[in-house]
Amino acid sequence: MSSSRRQVSGAVTRLSARASPYHSAVTLFEAGNADQPSTSLSSSPKPSKRIKLEVESKTSNISDWTPSTSLRRTSPTLKLEEPVSEEDTSLRVKAKSSKKPKPIPQSLDTPHPAPPRWKEAYDSIKEMRAQIVAPVDTMGCEQAQHKEKDPKNRRFAVLVSLMLSSQTKDEVTDAAVEKLRAAIGGTLSVAAIISADDSTISTAIAKVGFWRRKTGYVKKTALRLRDDFDSEVPKTVDELCSLPGVGPKMAFLTLLVAWNLNHGIGVDVHVHRITNRLGWHQRPTKKPEETRLNLQSWLPIELHREINHMLVGFGQTICVPVGPKCNSCTLSTKGLCPSANTTPQKSPKKRKRQSSANLERESGPKIDIAIESSDL
Repeated sequence: MSSSRRQVSGAVTRLSARASPYHSAVTLFEAGNADQPSTSLSSSPKPSKRIKLEVESKTSNISDWTPSTSLRRTSPTLKLEEPVSEEDTSLRVKAKSSKKPKPIPQSLDTPHPAPPRWKEAYDSIKEMRAQIVAPVDTMGCEQAQHKEKDPKNRRFAVLVSLMLSSQTKDEVTDAAVEKLRAAIGGTLSVAAIISADDSTISTAIAKVGFWRRKTGYVKKTALRLRDDFDSEVPKTVDELCSLPGVGPKMAFLTLLVAWNLNHGIGVDVHVHRITNRLGWHQRPTKKPEETRLNLQSWLPIELHREINHMLVGFGQTICVPVGPKCNSCTLSTKGLCPSANTTPQKSPKKRKRQSSANLERESGPKIDIAIESSDL
């Protein structure tokens, strides 16, 4: 043993315990010599050393202390720590991970009033949509399930399609789903996604927006579904929103398309933009969730199923984000859209073609230049 190492004194040390005046869960121990009677801290001329016992159990009997208990010196107090088993550590981690996410609100405390003439506007849009084939009609999330035979895979394909569709056009999303299905073996299933390499998934979905982030979302979601939901798509909004990369819009549309459950309105950028242009909100909404709660408070529940599909197609073809085709929309002629712009578009001016004779007259006098040559 090194001479520099601290030698343990042979003197017997007795610890006297008393409750801390500052916290009831802390017990203070005073170290003193066994040959001398213990005195209180107040009567001691010099401040004695204190040992602070920090244990999770409620027992503070010093007789339970064993030499295996670790002592950690901190100035000016000593902390006595009880060893923590691996089982206790796992319980703590599990307790933290079992924290439930905040539930998705389903209604407003004060319902939003129904806007005037909303039914006329709704029916007019529905009539226009009946005559239009929009990208969502042929390449929406509903189409992703048709090439799967197993019911679980059909529902999973809908969820994956919606996860890839965020900030991505339907044409690009549809192509990415097809490429992903082919890259992982021809079937879009939870097991196939888990078995696939991240690079395989990334290459297949590389044309969608935020494809790197969505690669991780899809893989983590597949693992969650396998571990927590028996490889099945959940049937509640809160469970769906607990999956990586899944928000309320995707959750409500997944329930509607995959499970045929009408639990709410899926509000995307088209629904959010069009309802604000129509003046259906007393105050313009800034977030899709505000739009959803307003609509759900006054729109009849039987219309919740179709409003997303109807307005998405309307927004893709007529009420587009930039340069809406108000002259082709019946809402403008009926006075149902306060944002309508009925000013006819000015056609570009065409330059008049001038004849060669006019050009000659306008160009000024004609000048002939000749070069004389002389014979040398």
